[in-house]
Amino acid sequence: MSEADADALLVDRVKRGDVRAFELLVVKYQRRIERLIGRMVRDVDIVPDIAQETFIRAYRAMPQFRGESAFYTWLYRIAVNTAKKALMDLKRDPLVTESARASRDDDGDETSRVENELSDGETPEALLASKEIAQAVNAAIEALSEDLRQAITLREIEGLSYEEISDVMNCPIGTVRSRIFRAREAIAERLRPLLDTKDGARW
Repeated sequence: MSEADADALLVDRVKRGDVRAFELLVVKYQRRIERLIGRMVRDVDIVPDIAQETFIRAYRAMPQFRGESAFYTWLYRIAVNTAKKALMDLKRDPLVTESARASRDDDGDETSRVENELSDGETPEALLASKEIAQAVNAAIEALSEDLRQAITLREIEGLSYEEISDVMNCPIGTVRSRIFRAREAIAERLRPLLDTKDGARW
Protein backbone atom coordinates (compact mmCIF):
# COMPACT_ATOMS: atom_id res chain seq x y z
CA MET A 1 0.00 0.00 0.00
CA SER A 2 1.38 3.42 -0.95
CA GLU A 3 1.79 6.24 1.56
CA ALA A 4 -1.03 8.17 -0.13
CA ASP A 5 -3.36 5.17 0.10
CA ALA A 6 -2.50 4.62 3.76
CA ASP A 7 -3.18 8.30 4.49
CA ALA A 8 -6.49 8.14 2.61
CA LEU A 9 -7.64 5.24 4.79
CA LEU A 10 -6.71 7.14 7.95
CA VAL A 11 -8.45 10.29 6.68
CA ASP A 12 -11.59 8.25 5.98
CA ARG A 13 -11.48 6.89 9.54
CA VAL A 14 -11.05 10.41 10.94
CA LYS A 15 -14.10 11.60 9.01
CA ARG A 16 -16.06 8.76 10.61
CA GLY A 17 -15.08 10.01 14.07
CA ASP A 18 -11.96 7.92 14.76
CA VAL A 19 -9.75 10.29 16.78
CA ARG A 20 -7.04 7.63 17.08
CA ALA A 21 -6.63 7.67 13.28
CA PHE A 22 -5.90 11.40 13.41
CA GLU A 23 -3.36 10.84 16.19
CA LEU A 24 -1.56 8.42 13.85
CA LEU A 25 -1.42 11.11 11.16
CA VAL A 26 -0.02 13.57 13.72
CA VAL A 27 2.67 11.10 14.78
CA LYS A 28 3.55 10.43 11.14
CA TYR A 29 3.87 14.07 10.05
CA GLN A 30 4.67 16.06 13.20
CA ARG A 31 8.43 16.11 12.71
CA ARG A 32 8.19 17.07 9.04
CA ILE A 33 5.66 19.83 9.78
CA GLU A 34 7.80 21.20 12.62
CA ARG A 35 10.86 21.18 10.35
CA LEU A 36 8.97 23.07 7.64
CA ILE A 37 7.64 25.63 10.13
CA GLY A 38 11.09 25.99 11.69
CA ARG A 39 12.47 26.97 8.30
CA MET A 40 9.84 29.65 7.92
CA VAL A 41 9.55 31.07 11.43
CA ARG A 42 13.08 30.52 12.79
CA ASP A 43 11.94 30.88 16.43
CA VAL A 44 12.37 27.43 17.98
CA ASP A 45 10.27 28.40 21.00
CA ILE A 46 7.07 28.82 19.01
CA VAL A 47 7.51 26.11 16.35
CA PRO A 48 5.66 23.44 18.45
CA ASP A 49 2.78 25.87 19.06
CA ILE A 50 2.42 26.62 15.35
CA ALA A 51 2.62 22.91 14.55
CA GLN A 52 -0.09 22.20 17.11
CA GLU A 53 -2.25 24.96 15.62
CA THR A 54 -1.65 23.43 12.17
CA PHE A 55 -2.96 20.05 13.29
CA ILE A 56 -5.92 21.61 15.10
CA ARG A 57 -6.86 23.48 11.92
CA ALA A 58 -6.39 20.33 9.85
CA TYR A 59 -8.63 18.34 12.20
CA ARG A 60 -11.37 20.96 12.05
CA ALA A 61 -11.10 21.22 8.27
CA MET A 62 -11.04 17.45 7.69
CA PRO A 63 -14.73 17.30 6.66
CA GLN A 64 -13.87 19.68 3.78
CA PHE A 65 -10.89 17.60 2.61
CA ARG A 66 -11.95 16.07 -0.70
CA GLY A 67 -8.81 14.10 -1.51
CA GLU A 68 -8.12 16.12 -4.67
CA SER A 69 -4.46 16.34 -3.54
CA ALA A 70 -2.41 14.07 -1.29
CA PHE A 71 -3.16 14.50 2.41
CA TYR A 72 0.37 15.68 3.25
CA THR A 73 0.25 18.30 0.47
CA TRP A 74 -2.99 19.60 1.96
CA LEU A 75 -1.47 19.49 5.45
CA TYR A 76 1.65 21.35 4.29
CA ARG A 77 -0.53 24.08 2.81
CA ILE A 78 -2.26 24.50 6.18
CA ALA A 79 1.15 24.59 7.91
CA VAL A 80 2.44 27.23 5.49
CA ASN A 81 -0.63 29.42 6.01
CA THR A 82 -0.48 28.99 9.80
CA ALA A 83 3.22 29.89 9.80
CA LYS A 84 2.58 32.94 7.61
CA LYS A 85 -0.02 34.14 10.10
CA ALA A 86 2.50 33.64 12.91
CA LEU A 87 5.08 35.66 10.94
CA MET A 88 2.60 38.52 10.68
CA ASP A 89 2.06 38.31 14.44
CA LEU A 90 5.84 38.32 15.00
CA LYS A 91 6.12 41.63 13.13
CA ARG A 92 3.61 43.12 15.54
CA ASP A 93 5.40 41.72 18.60
CA PRO A 94 9.02 42.96 18.94
CA LEU A 95 9.66 40.81 22.02
CA VAL A 96 8.95 37.62 20.10
CA THR A 97 11.07 38.91 17.23
CA GLU A 98 14.02 39.31 19.62
CA SER A 99 13.46 35.74 20.76
CA ALA A 100 13.50 34.61 17.13
CA ARG A 101 16.83 36.35 16.57
CA ALA A 102 18.34 34.75 19.67
CA SER A 103 17.20 31.27 18.62
CA ARG A 104 18.89 31.41 15.21
CA ASP A 105 22.23 30.51 16.73
CA ASP A 106 20.76 27.34 18.18
CA ASP A 107 19.75 25.70 14.91
CA GLY A 108 19.35 21.93 15.22
CA ASP A 109 17.99 21.10 11.80
CA GLU A 110 18.99 18.42 9.34
CA THR A 111 21.79 20.34 7.64
CA SER A 112 23.68 20.87 10.90
CA ARG A 113 23.63 17.19 11.78
CA VAL A 114 27.09 16.77 10.25
CA GLU A 115 28.51 18.46 13.35
CA ASN A 116 27.84 15.37 15.44
CA GLU A 117 28.65 12.62 12.97
CA LEU A 118 32.25 11.61 12.33
CA SER A 119 32.40 8.56 10.08
CA ASP A 120 35.37 6.28 9.46
CA GLY A 121 38.19 8.03 7.63
CA GLU A 122 36.82 11.53 8.24
CA THR A 123 39.45 13.94 9.55
CA PRO A 124 38.71 16.80 11.96
CA GLU A 125 39.61 19.17 9.10
CA ALA A 126 37.04 17.54 6.81
CA LEU A 127 34.44 17.68 9.58
CA LEU A 128 35.18 21.37 10.14
CA ALA A 129 34.79 22.04 6.41
CA SER A 130 31.46 20.17 6.42
CA LYS A 131 30.31 22.18 9.42
CA GLU A 132 31.27 25.45 7.70
CA ILE A 133 29.39 24.42 4.56
CA ALA A 134 26.30 23.46 6.60
CA GLN A 135 26.42 26.82 8.39
CA ALA A 136 26.83 28.64 5.07
CA VAL A 137 23.85 26.78 3.60
CA ASN A 138 21.72 27.64 6.64
CA ALA A 139 22.81 31.30 6.48
CA ALA A 140 22.09 31.42 2.75
CA ILE A 141 18.62 29.91 3.21
CA GLU A 142 17.96 32.30 6.10
CA ALA A 143 18.87 35.28 3.90
CA LEU A 144 16.40 34.31 1.15
CA SER A 145 13.05 36.01 0.76
CA GLU A 146 10.13 34.15 2.31
CA ASP A 147 8.87 32.78 -1.04
CA LEU A 148 12.30 31.52 -2.12
CA ARG A 149 13.05 30.01 1.30
CA GLN A 150 9.71 28.23 1.35
CA ALA A 151 10.15 26.83 -2.18
CA ILE A 152 13.71 25.54 -1.64
CA THR A 153 12.76 24.03 1.74
CA LEU A 154 9.82 22.14 0.26
CA ARG A 155 11.96 20.91 -2.64
CA GLU A 156 15.37 20.11 -1.13
CA ILE A 157 14.52 19.34 2.49
CA GLU A 158 11.00 17.94 2.27
CA GLY A 159 11.46 16.34 -1.16
CA LEU A 160 8.17 17.52 -2.64
CA SER A 161 7.69 17.50 -6.42
CA TYR A 162 7.25 20.72 -8.39
CA GLU A 163 3.55 19.89 -8.77
CA GLU A 164 3.14 19.39 -5.01
CA ILE A 165 5.00 22.64 -4.24
CA SER A 166 2.77 24.43 -6.75
CA ASP A 167 -0.24 23.09 -4.84
CA VAL A 168 1.17 24.01 -1.41
CA MET A 169 2.27 27.51 -2.44
CA ASN A 170 -0.80 28.09 -4.62
CA CYS A 171 1.18 29.33 -7.63
CA PRO A 172 1.98 28.05 -11.16
CA ILE A 173 4.68 25.41 -11.64
CA GLY A 174 6.68 27.91 -13.70
CA THR A 175 6.82 30.23 -10.70
CA VAL A 176 7.93 27.34 -8.49
CA ARG A 177 10.75 26.47 -10.92
CA SER A 178 11.85 30.11 -11.05
CA ARG A 179 11.88 30.44 -7.25
CA ILE A 180 13.87 27.23 -6.78
CA PHE A 181 16.35 28.27 -9.49
CA ARG A 182 16.84 31.69 -7.89
CA ALA A 183 17.20 30.15 -4.42
CA ARG A 184 19.83 27.68 -5.66
CA GLU A 185 21.73 30.50 -7.37
CA ALA A 186 21.74 32.56 -4.16
CA ILE A 187 22.91 29.58 -2.08
CA ALA A 188 25.60 28.71 -4.63
CA GLU A 189 26.83 32.32 -4.51
CA ARG A 190 27.31 32.02 -0.74
CA LEU A 191 29.06 28.65 -1.06
CA ARG A 192 31.52 29.53 -3.84
CA PRO A 193 34.18 31.00 -1.51
CA LEU A 194 34.08 27.79 0.59
CA LEU A 195 34.03 25.36 -2.30
CA ASP A 196 36.25 27.28 -4.73
CA THR A 197 33.78 26.54 -7.50
CA LYS A 198 34.05 28.27 -10.84
CA ASP A 199 31.54 30.90 -11.84
CA GLY A 200 28.48 29.32 -13.29
CA ALA A 201 28.87 26.02 -11.44
CA ARG A 202 25.99 25.07 -9.18
CA TRP A 203 25.81 22.64 -6.30
